[in-house]
Amino acid sequence: MQKKYIVRLTADERAEASEVVKKLKGTGQKVRRAQILLKADTDGTDWTDAAIAEAFSCRTRTVERLRGRVCEHGFEAALNRAERPVAKLLDGDQEVRIIAMRLGSPPKGYRNWTLRLLARKVVELGLVAGVSYETVRRTLEKTA
Repeated sequence: MQKKYIVRLTADERAEASEVVKKLKGTGQKVRRAQILLKADTDGTDWTDAAIAEAFSCRTRTVERLRGRVCEHGFEAALNRAERPVAKLLDGDQEVRIIAMRLGSPPKGYRNWTLRLLARKVVELGLVAGVSYETVRRTLEKTA
């Protein structure tokens, strides 16, 4: 099968990946990614994805994704696997309104605010289209 992404490591990248493997520098996942990149390098050993997957006990799709990450985002991003950005669900104004609602008195028939009740009320008032009680909990937790 024709490879979609061709990995060509520079001498510096190859040296860095080799150092990670030799010294077991970093997490186990980082070491495995370094091993896969060294074997996938076209200028080096140039193993097939199936052979790499079998050698390192992973799926071929894992190898394909790592190849793609190197080509699209660069060697450092592929090796270190940077944290994914977390989407912010509520803006500052919405958070303030939820906190103010929580500090106010609960609706008739309820003794206290619950997270689910707050989440339902926020949607009823049209502050957001939809919100989970867990998002409300995280918002209130930041202010405690």
